[in-house]
Amino acid sequence: MALALPIGLATPAPAGFRAAEPPAPWYLEPHLSSLARTPEEAARVARVTTPTEVFDQPEAFEENPAGAATVEARDDREAFAQPGANLTFEQGLEFRLGEALFDKLWVFSPSSTRASDGLGPVYNARSCQRCHIRDGRGVLPEGPDYRSASTFLRISIPAPAPERMAAVEDYIGMAPDPVYGLQLQDFSAPGIDPEYRLAISYQSEEIALNGGETVTLRRPTFAATDLRYGPLHAQAMLSPRVAPPTIGLGLLEAIPAADILALADPDDADGNGISGRANLVWSEEFGQVMLGRFGLKAGKATLYEQSAAAFSSDVGISTPLFPQPYGDCTAAQTACRAAPHGDKDARGTEIDQPNMDLVTFYTQNVAVPARRNVDDVDVLHGKSVFYDAGCIACHQPKFVTHRLTDRSEQSFQLIWPYTDLLLHDMGEGLADNRPEARATGREWRTPPLWGIGLTHQVNEAATYLHDGRAQSLLEAILWHGGEAQAARDHVIALPPDDRAALITFLESL
Repeated sequence: MALALPIGLATPAPAGFRAAEPPAPWYLEPHLSSLARTPEEAARVARVTTPTEVFDQPEAFEENPAGAATVEARDDREAFAQPGANLTFEQGLEFRLGEALFDKLWVFSPSSTRASDGLGPVYNARSCQRCHIRDGRGVLPEGPDYRSASTFLRISIPAPAPERMAAVEDYIGMAPDPVYGLQLQDFSAPGIDPEYRLAISYQSEEIALNGGETVTLRRPTFAATDLRYGPLHAQAMLSPRVAPPTIGLGLLEAIPAADILALADPDDADGNGISGRANLVWSEEFGQVMLGRFGLKAGKATLYEQSAAAFSSDVGISTPLFPQPYGDCTAAQTACRAAPHGDKDARGTEIDQPNMDLVTFYTQNVAVPARRNVDDVDVLHGKSVFYDAGCIACHQPKFVTHRLTDRSEQSFQLIWPYTDLLLHDMGEGLADNRPEARATGREWRTPPLWGIGLTHQVNEAATYLHDGRAQSLLEAILWHGGEAQAARDHVIALPPDDRAALITFLESL
C-alpha cells in the first residue's frame, strides 16, 4: 500500500518510498519551520557546496566548520563542551540549564532527592555525560570486568514489517527480544539483577602498506555472558555500540532533507561504486515516516526523539514521549517492572516536557570547534589526497542549512560536517548483521568528521568506529570495506608521505 499524502511544494520522493504523489516537504521534516529557497539562493548554495578542485589554498570560510556557530578551538579536554558562538545571552543560559540535565546523575527510587530519582531499575549509565564523555566519544571497556557506561549491546529479533511502514520499500522488520528488550543493560538498582555482563575478545590482523609500514588491526568479538533472565532468543541479533560525539547535531538536523536525498544513489547510477541510501524510519514524535539522521544507523529522525529514547533505554528515565517508568524492562522481568520508580506526582514523568526541551536545546547547540592549520602545506596536500581517494563520495564536505524561522542559530549556515547522513555498505569486516529500519546488517550511516582531530585531546582513551575497534585514524580507514573498499585500497597504495599528509588533514578537522 502507499501512503496518501497531500501535494505540497515539490520535493523528490526518496528512493525506496512508494507513494502515489511526491511527499510535501513537511512530510520528511515536520520538526523544522523553514522558508523555501529562492532560485537565486538555490543557485548560490549549489555553487558554494560544489566540491573544490583547488588545493593550494583554503576555501573561503573553511576554518569555520559550523558557520557562525563555530567556536575557537581550545587546547584542553573541554574543547567539545562549549555553546554555539552565535547564541544570545538568554539562549546561553538555556544551554547551561540543558547541560546541567545532560550531566545530571540520576539516583534510585525512593530517594530524598525527588527531582533526580527514577534511575533504572536496569540501565547502562547514570547520566548522558557518562556515555558521551565531555560531549566526545565513549570508551570501549578494557580489562577483565568489561564494564563501561558508554558501551552496550543493542538486541533485536526478526519480525514482519509493521503495517505503518508498508509504504517503505526494503524496510526490514524487527522486534525486541521477548525477555531482554532492545538493549542489554549491565547495571541495576539494589535488589534487581543486571541483565548481563559484556565479554570482548580480539584477533589481530597485520596489514602491509606501501612503503614498508605495517598496521595491526584488532578484530573484536562481543558476547553477552552471565545472562540473569535466561537465554537470549534463538534468533537474537546483537550489535555493539560505543557512544559517538555530540557536537554540531542541531546543524545536522537543519540540513534540508532534499539536499540529503539528492546525494542518494541506491542503484549506483553514476557507476562510481558508491550507492548511498536514505534510512526511512517511524517517528514516535510525529506519528509518521521520516528521514533518519541520528544514531549510528540513522535510526532516529529528530534530536528530541533521539534524546528521549536514550533516557528510556540508557538511563531508565521516563519521558513524555516514552512514559514507561521501567525503561527497557520487558514483561518477563517482573521484579524490574515492580521496582520503585521516580516521583512523578509533580512532573508527570521522571523528566518532564520543559526539562526535555532544555536537553534538546542543549544537544542542538553543542558547538563545533574551529579548524586548525587550514593553510598548512601538509594539511592542504592531505586534503587533496582525501578528495583523490574518493572519500568525499560519502564524507560530503559541505551543506547549507535551511533558512529557519524559529532557530536562527542554525539558520542558513554554510557547514562542513563531512558526512552525507546516508547509509552505506561498509563490507563484512564492519558488519554487525543487525538491521535497523532500512539499514541492513552491513550498512552504517556516514559519521561526521568535524572535530575528529580533537578526539584524543577530549578523551585520551577514546577510539574510533561504531564499536571502538580502531585505535587510530589510520586503523579506522583500513577497516573500510564494501563501498569504501576502493578508497581503502587507494590509501594502502599511497606513498608514505601522502598517507601521512592524509592523516594530518583529518587531524585538522
